[in-house]
Amino acid sequence: MAHVIRTFKRPTKDLISKFSKLGTSTVHEALDKKGAMDPSIKPLFSGLKICGPALTVSCYPGDNLMLHKAISIAEFGDIVVATVGNHLDCGYWGEIASLAALIRGINGLVIDGSVRDVQPIRSLGFPIFCKGICMKGTYKQILGSVNLPIVCGGVHVNAGDIVLGDDDGVVVVPLENAEEIYQKSIKKEENEKAILEQLKKGKTTLELFGFDNKLKELGLIEE
Repeated sequence: MAHVIRTFKRPTKDLISKFSKLGTSTVHEALDKKGAMDPSIKPLFSGLKICGPALTVSCYPGDNLMLHKAISIAEFGDIVVATVGNHLDCGYWGEIASLAALIRGINGLVIDGSVRDVQPIRSLGFPIFCKGICMKGTYKQILGSVNLPIVCGGVHVNAGDIVLGDDDGVVVVPLENAEEIYQKSIKKEENEKAILEQLKKGKTTLELFGFDNKLKELGLIEE
C-alpha cells in the first residue's frame, strides 16, 4: 500500500467559499451534532478562521517527517490535518513549517499534538489549531502516511473532507454529503436569526423553545 496519495477529490471552490461564511457550531448542529473534534484542539491564538479541504497526515509520535512531505505536495487552499497519536511532548510544527506552508498556499494546520515558535507563527499569521505548545524538537526518521484516512481529535477524516475551524473549535464535514449539510446549516442560521429577533421583542428562551413545558414534565417546583 502506498504511503502517499497525491490525487484525491476536493470540494469545489464555491462550496468552500460558502462554508467559510458559517460558524463551526452551526455546522456541527447541522451534522446532527457530529464531526466536532475534541475541544482540547484549540486555536493557537484567538480570531483564527480556517476552511478548506483536508490534506491528511499520519506521523509516528515524536517524528514530523511526513508533515514536511505533506507541505511539499499540498495544493493552494488545503488544510493540513495531522495525527501524531495525541503525543504532546514535541513541537511538530514551527516557524519554518509555517512559512513553507504559507508559500505553498496552505490555509492552516490542525494537529492532535503540540507546536512551537508561537510568537513567529503569530507574526506570520499562519492559522493553527493544536492540543499544546512544546519547545522540544522532533525526529525525521520514520514513515507515516499522507492522504490516507486518519482519526484526529476523535473524528474520522478523509482527504478532501471540508475542515472548518474558528474560536469554537474544529468541525469536519464529509465531502460526500457536504452540500446537504450546507443547506441544513443555512436553514439553522435563518431559524436562529428569527429567534434573535423574538428575543429583542421581549420573548424568553423558555417560551421560544418550549422549555416551560419540559420543566413542568420534570416536576419543577417554584416557591
